[in-house]
Amino acid sequence: MAASETDHGGSGPEPESGPLARLRRRLVGPLAARIAAFRSDDSDRSVARRSAGAAFLIRVASAGILFVSQILLARWMGRFEFGIYVAVWAWASVLGPLAPLGLAYGSQRFIPEYRHRGDLDGLRGFLTGARLLSLAQGAIAGALLAAVVLALGRHVPAHFLVPFLIAAATLPAFTLSMVQDGMARSFDWIDLALVPLFIVQPMLILAVTGGLHVAGGAIDAVAVLATTGAAMWLVTLVQAVLMGRRLAGTVPAGPRRFDVRHWLKTSLPIFVVDGFFLLLFYVDILVLQLYVGPQDVAIYYAASKTLSLVHFISYAVGAAVAHRFSAYHVAGEREKLKDFVGDAVRWTFWPTLAFGAVLAALGLPLLRLFGPGFDAGYPLILIIMIGLLARGAVGPAERLLNMTGHQSLCAVVYATALAVNVILCVVLIPRFGIFGAGWATAAAVVVESMMLFVMVKRKLGLYVFVVRLRRS
Repeated sequence: MAASETDHGGSGPEPESGPLARLRRRLVGPLAARIAAFRSDDSDRSVARRSAGAAFLIRVASAGILFVSQILLARWMGRFEFGIYVAVWAWASVLGPLAPLGLAYGSQRFIPEYRHRGDLDGLRGFLTGARLLSLAQGAIAGALLAAVVLALGRHVPAHFLVPFLIAAATLPAFTLSMVQDGMARSFDWIDLALVPLFIVQPMLILAVTGGLHVAGGAIDAVAVLATTGAAMWLVTLVQAVLMGRRLAGTVPAGPRRFDVRHWLKTSLPIFVVDGFFLLLFYVDILVLQLYVGPQDVAIYYAASKTLSLVHFISYAVGAAVAHRFSAYHVAGEREKLKDFVGDAVRWTFWPTLAFGAVLAALGLPLLRLFGPGFDAGYPLILIIMIGLLARGAVGPAERLLNMTGHQSLCAVVYATALAVNVILCVVLIPRFGIFGAGWATAAAVVVESMMLFVMVKRKLGLYVFVVRLRRS
């Protein structure tokens, strides 16, 4: 029997009245239309939403790659060597972003200002000068770190000496990558800002260390830090080349004006704020090193790394919206700023709550993947999550203060929270070990979030809290 047109084996098209055609008209057609409209909408809110979504997806992918790589490294290195690696890289992760003296986040303020005013000379000068300046600042920071480590001599355990020197050699690339990240985000180039450092670099590290493992080579803190440093240099230089190509097609060639004094004067308060924030983020691990060995540091790190996806939600939203805050503020568009802040808070809190609940439920089996003994850190997930929920409830409030000229107030908030954290760490860690560090950090972040809410309400008249936001 010959197959009819409606048979699945026939080659003819399905009649428009068929069930699949009706399904396409009711579901696929409207969905495709909404997707097309979403992608073609060039409004600030839609662009920022796409940027936030892209940043979050990249950070999710990065979190997955990092999580797998950290599990494998912990298993291949053992808790002691893994703890050394974690401790040294924590210092690099603080010094690297601090060395540019605020220029990294300052990019999200200067670039929108120059573009809004049509000051192409100033824009071109900043795009070139900030990168050269950050590279020099990173070199100075690296030299100082190496000098301090060598000067301390016997006070630095022998197994930390070479790892710290490797970290010092990596700092110039680290600082340059931070500034380029801020520049790319200011042009809504989220892929260029995040993919090199958060996707390519961890994949390179995993590939090299995996090759060493298969070949039977030693995988210790020195080997992994050397691999990390080399990968950082490689991806940062490639990022610089790609950024140069994009800028050539976006910013017309012409003379440059280097407002170095203005950049530093404006960025230094941001540097103070950023310094307090980074120390608040890392002080638990830094202080923990004074009281416990590398093995316990490794357990604490594994627990905090399990919550990395939740951390990245706030980062992704902040990365996408900070320069919009600045643009609306400079233009005096208060209603747009108010609505945009509300969106940013909601985009931060609800995903934080959802992903936090999932990770809390799966925390124990996830920690066991790191190896024997790591599941002892499971209570830390629940403790640290308290602070993350508090931070998510006020959204990127610290970015809002920074981008609207209230860096000094933000510095006061973080200085207070840092003081609370340090004091509680010194009091609680000797008695409760790694759990004392967790409680100290959670309490400090709650204090920070409450103070940010109050400061934004008083200075900007905006209600940055996920509950009752529409009544503001």
